[in-house]
Amino acid sequence: MKVLVVDDHQLVRDGLVRLLNTDPDIQVVGVAHSGEAAVSLVERTNPDVVLLDVRMPGVGGIPATREIKERWPEVDVVLLTMYDEEEYIYEGLAAGASAYLVKDCSHSQLVQTLHSVHEGGAYLPPQALRKVIGQFRMLREQQPSPSGVPEGLSKREMDVLACVVQGLSNKQIGRRLAIDETTVKTHLHRIFDKLGVRDRTQAAILAIQRGWLRPSVAPQG
Repeated sequence: MKVLVVDDHQLVRDGLVRLLNTDPDIQVVGVAHSGEAAVSLVERTNPDVVLLDVRMPGVGGIPATREIKERWPEVDVVLLTMYDEEEYIYEGLAAGASAYLVKDCSHSQLVQTLHSVHEGGAYLPPQALRKVIGQFRMLREQQPSPSGVPEGLSKREMDVLACVVQGLSNKQIGRRLAIDETTVKTHLHRIFDKLGVRDRTQAAILAIQRGWLRPSVAPQG
């Protein structure tokens, strides 16, 4: 797996490179100090994953993520930052990042996340996921126009997906939609299969990234 490391602090860049070099399956193909440099290096080094800091001078990590995903959709982006404010988490995922890590994560969590993302997965630490759910709840009164609807999902599956984005458990989804938990699980398996995802976190992230759902369109109990 080829990884590009991007951070505006040299000490952090050097430390990340040393950590990643301990994994024989990871090859660091370049380092950059800014979003602009990151975009340029993606074109030259063709990485599989970009490990990208959020806040940097000039073009920050979120605009860089957006440009990288627009130009090279096959390249995965993992955001790594000191900040876990919900605005950064939400904007990063909406820009196309597959994972979001805070810099106090362990070495093993960082490496595991890179491998997971490279294999088609997604990751949010529990505290970040809670913040994203909170952000959706705060946006409940807004009425944005959806940018698209996932092909192949029935209305009931869309209702279930909306509940997943809000962080509801299977039991809570069943109560809200007046169906039993077995039926909820059946809907979830069909949703995961149709969207090509492995779990509810990936499904929620995909819905955020593609603008399919907002809390304002979630089914109400």
